[in-house]
Amino acid sequence: MSDPAKFAIPVPSKDPKSKKPDQSDKEEGSSKLEDKKDEEKEGDELSEEDLQLRSELEMLVERLKEPNTELYRPALESLRTLIRTSTSSMTSVPKPLKFLRPHFPDLQALYEGWSASENKSQFADILSVLAMTYSDTQPRGTLKYRLLSASLRPANAPLVDPGTWGHEYVRHLAAELGEEFEYREVQEDGTPSESETPKIELLGTIEDLRFLAKECSTFLLSHNAEPDAVDLLQELEMIEAIVTLVDENTFDRVCQYMTRCVSFLPPPDDITFLQTVHKIYTQFQKFPEAIAIAIRLGDRDMVRDDFNAAGNPLMKRQLAFILARAQIPIEWLQADSADGEEEEEFPSDLSECLSNTRLSSSFREFGKEMGVSEAKSLEDVYKTHLENTRASTSNVDSARGNLAGTFVNAFVNAGFGNDKLMVDVDAGSSWIYKNKEHGMMSAAASLGLSLLWDTDMGLTHIDKYTYSAEEYIKAGCYLAIGISNSSIRTETDAALALLAEHVENKSVPLRTGAIMGLGMAYAGSQREEVMATLLPFIVDEDVSMEICSLAALALGFVFVGSENGEITGTILQVLMEKAERGDKELEGKWARFLALGLALLYLGQQNGSDATLETLKAIEKPISKTAQVIVEACAFAGTTNVLRVQKMLHECDEHIVPPKEEEKKDNDKEKKDGEEKKDGEEKKEEPSKQDDTFQTFAVIAVALISMGEEIGSQMSMRQFNHLMHYGEPNIRKAVPLAIGLVNASNPQLPILETLSKYSHDNDLAVALNAIFAMGLVGAGSNNARLAQMLRQLAGYYHKEADCLFMVRIAQGLVHMGKGTIGVNPFFSDRSIMHKPAVAGLLAVLTAFTDAKGFILDKQHWMLYFLVNAMYPRFMITLDEELNNLPVAVRVGQAVDVVGQAGKPRTISGFQTHTTPVRLGTTERAELATEEFIPYAAALEGFVILKKNPGWESEDSRMQL
Repeated sequence: MSDPAKFAIPVPSKDPKSKKPDQSDKEEGSSKLEDKKDEEKEGDELSEEDLQLRSELEMLVERLKEPNTELYRPALESLRTLIRTSTSSMTSVPKPLKFLRPHFPDLQALYEGWSASENKSQFADILSVLAMTYSDTQPRGTLKYRLLSASLRPANAPLVDPGTWGHEYVRHLAAELGEEFEYREVQEDGTPSESETPKIELLGTIEDLRFLAKECSTFLLSHNAEPDAVDLLQELEMIEAIVTLVDENTFDRVCQYMTRCVSFLPPPDDITFLQTVHKIYTQFQKFPEAIAIAIRLGDRDMVRDDFNAAGNPLMKRQLAFILARAQIPIEWLQADSADGEEEEEFPSDLSECLSNTRLSSSFREFGKEMGVSEAKSLEDVYKTHLENTRASTSNVDSARGNLAGTFVNAFVNAGFGNDKLMVDVDAGSSWIYKNKEHGMMSAAASLGLSLLWDTDMGLTHIDKYTYSAEEYIKAGCYLAIGISNSSIRTETDAALALLAEHVENKSVPLRTGAIMGLGMAYAGSQREEVMATLLPFIVDEDVSMEICSLAALALGFVFVGSENGEITGTILQVLMEKAERGDKELEGKWARFLALGLALLYLGQQNGSDATLETLKAIEKPISKTAQVIVEACAFAGTTNVLRVQKMLHECDEHIVPPKEEEKKDNDKEKKDGEEKKDGEEKKEEPSKQDDTFQTFAVIAVALISMGEEIGSQMSMRQFNHLMHYGEPNIRKAVPLAIGLVNASNPQLPILETLSKYSHDNDLAVALNAIFAMGLVGAGSNNARLAQMLRQLAGYYHKEADCLFMVRIAQGLVHMGKGTIGVNPFFSDRSIMHKPAVAGLLAVLTAFTDAKGFILDKQHWMLYFLVNAMYPRFMITLDEELNNLPVAVRVGQAVDVVGQAGKPRTISGFQTHTTPVRLGTTERAELATEEFIPYAAALEGFVILKKNPGWESEDSRMQL
């Protein structure tokens, strides 16, 4: 049934005649006569049944006007029955409501004259339904009479369910409940209401409205209108009440809708929604879904309770796989003991799942199944014979070319442990020495990437290089140890034991390698031992800004999203002390990593960063503004908070001007004269260069906040297009990086074409970043179109060494893990943000904000920060003994079916494969057989299956 209000007012076919002022009274007086004429005209068109119904209804109305009160009850019962049993099409008003509409004012007056009784309560109930047809002139009339009906009902009489009047009535009532609640709140605040509708005198209180809302929600939930029920309770700020209203048939659809709503809600409503969803899942013992919400909330107690609540050992293993994927510290699962004693160790099988130790062997098995276990050479990736240039082979043995080859080889063969350049003993030694000094560091570190996640063989291969006389090779080895241990936790803690002693080395490269090795090995683990080792370097005044910043960054990796007060306090103290001393280092290139280290501590913490932001505002240095932008961006990462995005865009809108207006005038005058003093030039350039750094980060901040949600990502792309057209150079160079972050490992053609256009930009800084972004967008996808674009770029930039170097890096990223590894920071059906992955991506993008100063200088090893985000794009099904179990699965593009009626397909364009299978960023898998039941909710990574007890094979069915 549609809204009756749409059909309440007849629309004349001709334009009304112009009125004269003295005729207005006559026309008002004759309006009743016209109504009667219309009714007579309608009467001629009505069928006999309709005429009979109208006369019956009019007779019942007349009975209510009679003095004999004994006639009231039967007349009201008859009216109620006629209204309830009426049927109509979806596009027309029910006949009883249509015929009773002219009598509504008389019935209202009649109602006022009745004394309080059960009959009057029933009368109010009927008027509540009729008021739907007068919603345009008497707003919230349905709600008014509904509340009056409840107040007049005797204490012992049962309450009338609003659902007895039908779905349309409940929807109408729900809409008026929302309006009235908002109106009352505005009145309580004392601010004038925006709506012009007058307030109606209601007898009930806010609690009465909420009680009625619960009744309406119960009806809506039982009639497949879960989104309407959630919206109503949200409008009345009582969403927690839905926990008691859902049942086993409705809870799943309610939770899915609420989870999707989170991206569009402001804080703290988004947190409340997630907490409510978590309560519902735990109530129905859906532990994988519950623990996924707990990880999103970053709530230590919730994670522990969910993990311990699962009684089934197989379910516990599945939860352990989910926690290992999110790199949740194992300490979270152990109860805080008062004596400081550690809890008992987990069983070995559970510990193996939690520490991710089976990742390397499973990944290599997956590679064999995919037919990509053979090592790829550089020529297999470059395919130089397809490049349109004669000069492509001229610089084969250049140092820059060899350095690019190091990275390409490492990214392409990552995790397989069999590459031809480094793991092979003879080739490895000779290849390292084909690089320059600082190039040796990246070459040695690439060994860790080839042996990624393989903690046993990795250390054996890396160890032989630790005795080298070249300090750059040793530094690379320390970094390699950290890389190979990334996201894996071992009992021996080899990384900490081997690297902790070298962090105090006097050699800067060795110290750098050890510090960042620790940061990458223990990313997300929140290990106190790492903090005790690295924190002194931030405070130490004797160390350079480089070491101080990298120590802060490493701690940011380890304690990402933890809000660690000790580290925060230390970094803020150092910033304030250096600012007071007027330290020039704060204006240098390394200060941004100090700010990033601080920001990573607040990743995803939203308003938890408020105190830190206020402290940063007190620092009177350009780095303060940059730090504020980075901290706020990290705090709201992945939330799609519109207000924060607008704030960041507003930062981009600012035109950088010198602090004093006089100075500006002097500079303008000097420009006109055409003569500038050298010292004056330095004075003007240095601060402005640092001043506008915050705008570069503001662009990346837009991407960071809006990523992870499809609509937000699309809206951000439009903003990036505007910034690219109208932005300053410092803003334009950040746009490709932002696009890369939003679409990491998700190569879609419009994005690729946009970046391809930017890669030919006149500004080389923009072109460089666009080429890297192309690699980031296609990371691990083996996208043929993108590979072709990069080969064309290699020909286009064959004389431009820096750009060619970046093209080679991008080629390596596109073929990362031979198409089996991705860097997208979202998993579990793109619902959970992997914090260490975001930290790694942000660190690389920060290095690219000054590519000439970092990546193209001596800090090219920063590209290895991507390791934190690298993870296999597989789905492996396991039996109850955790052995591989090949099962038929359907893989297709994920379809959003939240809020849709029935049980629509969640994937489209699917193909059926046998596990293990490779999943793209926007792909989803579902079992193609009912023989097994998965323990996991989202079929990604490791999925444990159990035999379906009710399943019968086709053979057994044929026998029966």
